[in-house]
Amino acid sequence: MRLGAREASALAGILREAAQSEIMPRFRRLGAGGVRAKSGPQDLVTDADEAAERRIAAALRRLFPDALIVGEEATAADASLLDRLAEAECALVLDPLDGTFNFAHGVPLFGVMAAVLARGEVTLAAIHDPLGDDTALALRGEGAWVERADGTRVDLRVRPAEAPARMGGIASWQFLPEPLKSRVLGRLPRLAATWSYRCAAHEYRLAASGGCHFLLYHRLLPWDHAPGWLLHREAGGHSAHFDGAEYWPRQVSGGLLCAPDRASWEALRETLLEE
Repeated sequence: MRLGAREASALAGILREAAQSEIMPRFRRLGAGGVRAKSGPQDLVTDADEAAERRIAAALRRLFPDALIVGEEATAADASLLDRLAEAECALVLDPLDGTFNFAHGVPLFGVMAAVLARGEVTLAAIHDPLGDDTALALRGEGAWVERADGTRVDLRVRPAEAPARMGGIASWQFLPEPLKSRVLGRLPRLAATWSYRCAAHEYRLAASGGCHFLLYHRLLPWDHAPGWLLHREAGGHSAHFDGAEYWPRQVSGGLLCAPDRASWEALRETLLEE
């Protein structure tokens, strides 16, 4: 399937409509029972997550009638969807509300993410900001940009590389296994600054627009990372698993490090990860 700007804009429109109809009306208005824990107290789902996924999935089936749709909430009910992702001729991964913890606690930092995969390869990505009402888009081999509600477009480009001591970025260390977690935490002061938004949607947008130098993650659920990985790559960045292997959406562990270019990626890996 060949995808272009028309399909990218259509995908952006689907995410935007769901945000306007299902997410924003519930922001800071979740009623009793509107927030529930899944695997633990930090892993939440809200009525907005579920309603937005239903609406987006229905629209995606009309746009891509033969595609496998792998949504975060659907996969929570049927984990076999992940196993089918790598073999599907066309698949879509969907996070209907990334940053659910923020959303549930009234923090205005959350997004809606989707990516199209062709035989496991990410070809189109969209990350919508419901509050800013714009969408970051990427087409494989054709660049990354932000599409505003009025149709105007702003191209994205990663920040130029610097020495690690002058670089700042996202370090999501919570899921790192020991002894790697302690090693990374002990070395973070070697960098200029690190932080986390608890929202991969905005973290990837920040890196792709030059707002930070790097991103570091360990747990790699495809709906959290496939859209942002392509956005960052098409904005000129370099990323790979911690062992240097290319990112692959079906791989949910092994870490992911995103940097401005290959040389800075190597420098960051040496600074943070190597024994």
